[in-house]
Amino acid sequence: MSFLNLEGKTFLVVGVANKKSVAAHIARTLVAEGASVVFSAQDEAKADAIRKMFGAQTPVFVCDVADKGQVVGLVRQVGEVAPLLHGLVHSVAFANYSRGLVPFHEVEKEDFLQALDISCFSLVTLCNACRPLLAKDASVVTISISTTTMAAENYGYMAPIKAALDSTVVFLTKSFSPFSEVRFNAVAPGLLKTSASAGIPGYVDSYLYAEKVIPRGRAVTTEEAANVAVFLLSPASAGMTAQKLVVDAGMAINYFDRRLVRPEQERGS
Repeated sequence: MSFLNLEGKTFLVVGVANKKSVAAHIARTLVAEGASVVFSAQDEAKADAIRKMFGAQTPVFVCDVADKGQVVGLVRQVGEVAPLLHGLVHSVAFANYSRGLVPFHEVEKEDFLQALDISCFSLVTLCNACRPLLAKDASVVTISISTTTMAAENYGYMAPIKAALDSTVVFLTKSFSPFSEVRFNAVAPGLLKTSASAGIPGYVDSYLYAEKVIPRGRAVTTEEAANVAVFLLSPASAGMTAQKLVVDAGMAINYFDRRLVRPEQERGS
């Protein structure tokens, strides 16, 4: 038996954007460990891409997670092919940067609430709808960010959204506890090289800076973040719930590395 003990288990993965996304890496590892994966995609184009990655017979259903009716329909379809789910992966995020970067106090209410709905509340909607399918000891994992208290200008208003997501993990744990042992956790990577992050203004500069700050001199990989998610999905992490696991390769401990501070001091003198 594998340490992860995922053989024969079934998982719903929501949010595969492309082959480089965190969700795609999670799904590939689950399959490699002997699990079955059912997918939910935002649209038909992404659904077709998933079938190309995982095989034409792979169960993929299209669902707009911001639409409660579609989520209910998704769960009905999933139940027809997978009446018992051992876990759920929520890797969904959206922010409207069409106006470019603006100071936080100038963020449009509509943009903020849309991001909150899609990136955070969708987890609540999905978990509530999937409740009849979830095994008593199922594991739910969402994807957060390494810190929500650092006011990075180029991340716009998404850090407060992710902070809400982190809190949602805790409250879902509590609200499910009277009738189940379902676990809820978040994986919180540092800066990743994904297509989604490429859409964030100024992200490349931040990514390159992160590589300087990280003690090992290179950024966290998508595979590293995905591996932590798979661990949380597995029975090997049975004692963990309501947690946020930071995967930043030590970036947070090294912002004041003298190699970085000294040039700034010399430039300012």
